[in-house]
Parts: sequence; C-alpha cells; structure tokens
Amino acid sequence: MLSIKKIPVQPYRIIFILVGIVVLLLADRLVSKLLDWPTPVERLQLNLMDTAMRLRGTRTPAGQVVIVAIDDRSFDYTGYHWPWPRAYLAEIIKFLDASGARVIGLDVLLFGPDPDPQGDKALADAIAKAGNVVAVMNISRSAGTEMLELPVDPYPQVLVGMGIAGIQADKDAIIRRVQAYDYSAYDESNHLNWGLEVARLSLGLPPASLVSADRLSFAGLDIPLQDGRLLVDYSGPPGTFPYYPAFQVALGDYPAETFKDKIVLIGSTSVTLQDVHPMPLSTQKRMPGVEVIANLVETVLSGRFRMVAPVTVDVLMLVVVAVFAGLVDRRRKPGSAILIMLGAMLVLAVTWFLLSTRFNWQFELASPELMLLLGISIPSFDQSIGMELERRRLQKLFGQFVAPEIISQMMNVPEASQLNKRANLTILFSDIRNFTSLSEKLSPEEVIGILNPYLEAMTSVIHRNGGTVDKYIGDAIVAFFGEPVPFTDHAVRAVRTALEMRRELEKLRQAGRRDGRFEGVFEIGIGIHTGDVFVGMIGSQQRLSYTVIGDVVNVASRLQDQTKLHGCPILLSGQVNEQVSDQFATEFVAEGLLKGKQETVRMYKVVDTV
Repeated sequence: MLSIKKIPVQPYRIIFILVGIVVLLLADRLVSKLLDWPTPVERLQLNLMDTAMRLRGTRTPAGQVVIVAIDDRSFDYTGYHWPWPRAYLAEIIKFLDASGARVIGLDVLLFGPDPDPQGDKALADAIAKAGNVVAVMNISRSAGTEMLELPVDPYPQVLVGMGIAGIQADKDAIIRRVQAYDYSAYDESNHLNWGLEVARLSLGLPPASLVSADRLSFAGLDIPLQDGRLLVDYSGPPGTFPYYPAFQVALGDYPAETFKDKIVLIGSTSVTLQDVHPMPLSTQKRMPGVEVIANLVETVLSGRFRMVAPVTVDVLMLVVVAVFAGLVDRRRKPGSAILIMLGAMLVLAVTWFLLSTRFNWQFELASPELMLLLGISIPSFDQSIGMELERRRLQKLFGQFVAPEIISQMMNVPEASQLNKRANLTILFSDIRNFTSLSEKLSPEEVIGILNPYLEAMTSVIHRNGGTVDKYIGDAIVAFFGEPVPFTDHAVRAVRTALEMRRELEKLRQAGRRDGRFEGVFEIGIGIHTGDVFVGMIGSQQRLSYTVIGDVVNVASRLQDQTKLHGCPILLSGQVNEQVSDQFATEFVAEGLLKGKQETVRMYKVVDTV
C-alpha cells in the first residue's frame, strides 16, 4: 500500500513558518504604533471590536443622562445664527436649575466675550445661581508653544468645573474612546475631560487622587485607561439618549420632572455645526459630540469600564496559539487540521465575544485568529502540495508496473504501510517458446513489430486482473499478484490472468496470420507459484525498481521451463493448486525435482486452456 496520506511532517519547516508568522504579527503591532493610519491587523482588530458591540445590541440607558439639543429646529425657531446669544443660553440654564437638574454640562465655547455685555452677565448669573454647571476649556499647542484657553471672566469664578473636549478619533476616523485628561505645563495641572468632570460631580467625588496613562483614581472609584484614553461603552446608536430641543426648554415646554435630578448636557446636534462623528454602532448616521459625552458619563455611572489586556498578555496568547498551531500541524491529514483550525477559531472568537460583551474585558483577537488561520492553513497547504507531488511521483513510478485504476486505489488506501516488506504473493512467469531462434530469422524491425504488440497485450491483461509487472526479460514477463494493493485471492487472479493471456495470444496469432507477421509456431509457456517473498523498492537514487526477490520467483521460472517438457501451456505449483482448485479445473501432471531445487514440486495443469 502507498503511504500518500502520511507523508512525514518536517518539523523545521513548521517551526520556520510559525516563527515567521509570529514575527510578522508582532512587527505589524510595532509599526502600528508609529503610523498615523491603521495597519491591516490593527484595522481588523478595530472592526472586530465594532462587530462585537453591534452583536451585543443596544442597552437602554439608566435614564440619568439627558441632552438639550441645539438642533436645526431650534435654529429655525429662534432665527439665531451660531454662536447663540449667551442671554438665550442663560434662559435654558435657568429653566434647568428651576427643574432641579443635578449637574449641567455646557458644551459651548465661552472663550471670547459675547457681543452683548449683558449676555455674559446674564449667563454668568444663571450659572452662579445653579451652582452645578461644567463648561469646556482647551489646551492648544502650536510650534512648540502651549496655550491654556479658559472661558472668559467671570465664568471661571462661577463654574463648578471645567474640562477639555478631548474627543479623539482612532486611526480609522471612528470615535471609540475619549481623551481622559491632558497635562498643561502652563499651570502644571492635569485637566480631565469635561464629561469626566460632569460624572465626578454627579457622584459627589473629590478631584482625582491619581492621574496616569493607565488609570484615574478617585475616592472609591478607579477608571482604567489605555494610553490616557477611556474606551466608551456605547449604549446604542445615535438617538439612544433622550433629546430635548433647546428652544422648547427655553420656552419651558417640559414639566420640571423631565430634568429633575438628571445630568443634563447642552450641546449641538446639528450637522451644520460639524460636531458629529462616526462611531462603532453607526458609521453612516453620525453621533453628535454631546451624545458621545453622554455615553462617557453613562459608562462612568454604570461602572461598565472596558478593560483591555496589557501587551504582555496579548503576546503570550499569540505564542500559546502558535504552539497550538504547531501541534495541529504535526497531524498528517491536512483536512482534519483545517477542521481543528476552524473549531479553534470559533471557540476563540466566542470566548472573546463573551468576555467583551458580558464582562467588558477584551484582549486582541485579530492576531491570534490570524495566527491560527495562517499557522495551520499554510503548513497544511504546504503539506498538500508535498502530498500531490509525492502522488504524482508515485503515479509515474508505479505506472510502469500496474494499471492506472490500481494506482488510484493504492492512493486511497487509508491504512498505509511501508512499501518494503515480506509478503505472501503469487508469481507468474511467462515466456515465448523458441523466440530466440525465431528472432534470428527476422530483422530488428520485424522483431520489435512482433514483440511490442505482444507485450502490450499481455501487460493489459495483467493490469486488468490487478497484477504488477515486475520486469520484461527479453520476451519473458515476470508479474506478481498481491502487492502493492493486497488481494487475498492473488492466486486466483494469477491463474485467470494466465488463461486470458492465452486467449489474447490466439487473437494475436490470428491477426498475424492475416498480415503475415507471425510465421511458424508462436506459443508461450506460463509458470505460476505462490509463496513468501520480499517486495519493495530496489535500486539507487538514479534508478529504482519495484520488484520481488525470493526463491518463489525461481520456482515460477522453472515451472515455465517444464511446460515444454510436459506439453502444458500453463503449469501451477501444488501451493497454487490448493488455492484455486475450487475455481478452476486442474489435473495433476507430475512431481519432481526442478533445476536448482532439492525438494520435489507437485505440478498441475489447468484443463480450461485455449
């Protein structure tokens, strides 16, 4: 049997492939830190994060955060252009204060004075009376200089808090996180995001006791960060939080209960003011910046912080997955390796999804998944190519000996064993009688004209019965039955082959008589013997032969010689007769010593002969 499905795996090739993939994935991660645009693996990871959030679905906010929207309806109703008169903003603040709002966040720049001095006074008075308003500040940097931009006086004195805007898109322009803080060398202070200031005040917490790139600490509250940024756990797409048009709030169209004890964020939702951004749950319909902050506040209040595994965990996981891929690659069946790969990828993805959506803890999924995909599929593909090359090599090699359909059967035998073995086979030895004297009367061209059609016809008969042509010795043919595909009835197949060879010979003789090629007597003798022989590949790298070695071959040859003496075209040994007597009519011919043998051999003829 052929060992096609179990080609030895070369460990050094697998190791080389796996190490190469690990290096490429780590290099992608390193390069991503240096570029302003996402690398392929980084982009894949970002898309996976977004997909997980979409599959999780919308979460209904707790109802503590609402938005007063400076929207297109408010622009149409008031007729104001941007920026709005601050006296009008004062009316909104007054109504919210009267309604009992807990904290008011004002996402409006107050960096310069209002054209109407009374407007600044009215808004400052409203803010002072409310005593719970947070506004936006900014730290700008240009050409190595830094500027701290604060609301103009008297706003810093009446605001309870100020914070940076800090909405930063990822490299693919999608808002997944906000800048948690920024350090100003101007006043040597860390300034939190204004949304975090709103959340801190609503929880009644003192200023942060620790500000670092990976953590913000308040009294009783720790907020995890990644490089100073906070991942926002979005509740849903744009419009998930309640919007109340600013002009209706200024008119007092809502009952006080609408804003009582609520966190109210005032900001633009109009597309014309360009404070809208693509976000994970909606890249087409963009989310206003004020609602991004609403999601930030909700994240802090709910405590659903998205924990990100450190780099060391991601690297360790990548190495573990690479080792797993290496173990799978040692399997000798690429098909099963691919199935294991798909199953492992599915388990890893489901685990990552559950950790991400239920526990808000996530690790990098893209690199391990790619490690599994490439680390198993590439070696499997490489092994498949090797198997195909080996298949073709063996087909070419065994095409000299056996029929194409037998080769196909050999290729599909699942329980393969070594080609070189000791086996019980049946040997058939045939020879054309008196061919040497006959060929002396013919030209070389005439000899070939007789011999080639004969060998072609006899070989076809041998192949048709599952036999293997060992060799041609001039006009003699040595064939064996039972390997490389084991047939338990190899003796029966050999005798059937001998009978069919006789019939094919008669067809050749009749055709020869018609065209004058076969003058005189053209006869063959066939000897058949069964026994244990060595069968396998014999030769050198330059020339290999699939052959049999053993005394059984010599006995078959001597039996062929005896066909002339006893006048029988086919002679079987006693061992063969024991296996075929129930299939063919045989008669005992003689028992005697064969040339080179010390034990007598019983000889039988086949009665059904041509």
